[in-house]
Amino acid sequence: MLNLALMLEDSAVRFADRDAVVLGDTRLSYPAVNAAANQVANLLASRGVGPGDRVALSCANVPYFPIVYYGILKTGATVVPLNVMLKGREVAYHLADSGAKAYLCFEGTPALPIGQQGWAGFGATESCEHFFLITADPSAPSPIEGATTLGAALAGQPAVFDTAVTAPTDTAVILYTSGTTGQPKGAELSHSNMVMNAVTCHRIFGVAKHEIHLLALPLFHSFGQTVQMNAGFSSGATLVMLPRFDANAALSLMLNEKVTFFAGVPTMYWGLLSADPTAYDLPEIANNLRIAVSGGAALPVEILEQMEKVFGVEVSEGYGLSETSPVATFNHPGRKPKPGSIGQPAWGIEVKLVDNQGQRVPDGETGEIAIRGHNVMTGYLGRPSATAEAIRDGWFHTGDLGRQDADGDYFIVGRAKEMIVRGGFNVYPRELEEVMMTHPAVSLVAVIGVPHESHGEEVKAFVIRTPGAELVEAELVAWCKENMAGYKYPRIVEFREVLPMTATGKVLKRELS
Repeated sequence: MLNLALMLEDSAVRFADRDAVVLGDTRLSYPAVNAAANQVANLLASRGVGPGDRVALSCANVPYFPIVYYGILKTGATVVPLNVMLKGREVAYHLADSGAKAYLCFEGTPALPIGQQGWAGFGATESCEHFFLITADPSAPSPIEGATTLGAALAGQPAVFDTAVTAPTDTAVILYTSGTTGQPKGAELSHSNMVMNAVTCHRIFGVAKHEIHLLALPLFHSFGQTVQMNAGFSSGATLVMLPRFDANAALSLMLNEKVTFFAGVPTMYWGLLSADPTAYDLPEIANNLRIAVSGGAALPVEILEQMEKVFGVEVSEGYGLSETSPVATFNHPGRKPKPGSIGQPAWGIEVKLVDNQGQRVPDGETGEIAIRGHNVMTGYLGRPSATAEAIRDGWFHTGDLGRQDADGDYFIVGRAKEMIVRGGFNVYPRELEEVMMTHPAVSLVAVIGVPHESHGEEVKAFVIRTPGAELVEAELVAWCKENMAGYKYPRIVEFREVLPMTATGKVLKRELS
């Protein structure tokens, strides 16, 4: 038997007097989180959820995320974490595509109405049977008419549960990702994938007697989910939650909670360094901070150097994808990091650079990054052809182009795919293009990424209007904002009479900027 939820159960015994999660004045011990997860498991089981089923979860960085996440796993079901910025029709797609039997959704805030969008998506999905609205106050009535609150549903549920027996190869988590071929697809990650990747994090970073994480990365994303939550829960760490990143709030928490481990995308580090240095005891923060980890995009050299100067810590950069659980390579602590390098393969993982025929490229040449190891997904849910294309002879072909130097360090040099990385989030042009083409005034559209100082890349759309249309940039941007998640929609629109094309009618995106 191997079940990812056993990480929580083991720590509930070994670290019974330790805080597992902290959010404001709320501090929950490991036994408390485990007991609450057992209640969630009992609720789901009472609704017929069990091994082989899938349960979707939309939740911000609040204690409910790990409680529900591990509660789902305890039943033997699979967790399907969804981006909290998805709109109703995007939620509906993910629920239907995953075949989710139940859906637990946090209410959110007026600025980010996760619950309203989730309820709309659930209402448009016939296959999903159960919806539970997670309210910030578990005793509060439902703010959405017709929606059952999780607090009400958990009333009377036992705080003990016998975790289902699952095999190492059973699917624990489905993370949605995409490429240049259309709609997002679900990467199936097994219990073995997830457990081994958490253990791999310990081998890379070591384990302090009592690690204290500042959890600013969204937990629905593989980075925060594995590197901080799963790895942290398996070692009895305390997770200090920050639902929405703010540099001042982050620095205050780092100081007051004596944070030892911080993980973020480059824009977060930029924010920390941009804050008023006189407002916080930076030497004390630096004294506590043991590990700083960056991913999602290349960290600029000046930020790397400033972090070491101001906070006394070398930021370790790594590389991974949803399909690799996610950790694949890292600049290992104790070894001087090379700016721009994604480091070396992690324990139990192999990396090679290949040409278009899948053959290794000569030393020093650029090739597509291929990965093999305990971290590689079992496949894309319901997409055998896409799985066969991505995983060949046991090697996962990433679509990213890289090179390796004489020391064995890897560097990303480009993308075979056209994916845009905006603020650490992956944005897939074709998905956006298909949505924008539904606008009656849009005749043709091409989406690319353009350099951006703080976000790494910004989303830009080149649009040809339909004849006679008087569509303007602000109007189209506002429409996109209504129909796409907040991290996706293009902030820049440029109207063109024509777009550069190949002889076969394909847009030449390399000629757009």
